[in-house]
Amino acid sequence: MSEPTVADATARIYESLQADNADIDAHIATLKAALARAGLKEAVFDPAKLVQNNRSGRKLMQAYFRQRGVTVTFSAS
Repeated sequence: MSEPTVADATARIYESLQADNADIDAHIATLKAALARAGLKEAVFDPAKLVQNNRSGRKLMQAYFRQRGVTVTFSAS
């Protein structure tokens, strides 16, 4: 089985967010590993796909991911 890509890991995080954060920590760890393999420093999320797409929701997500070693930015869409 191949290692998940950044896109795969990001998709799983979107699914987890929709499912009331089910297994979010495991998905963040997968994303962190995928980012390292890809040589990337940050994960980019589409705010339109977030459950709580407001400033406080985005800041909470950034803080939670940062505590787990992943820098989050949001696309301009």
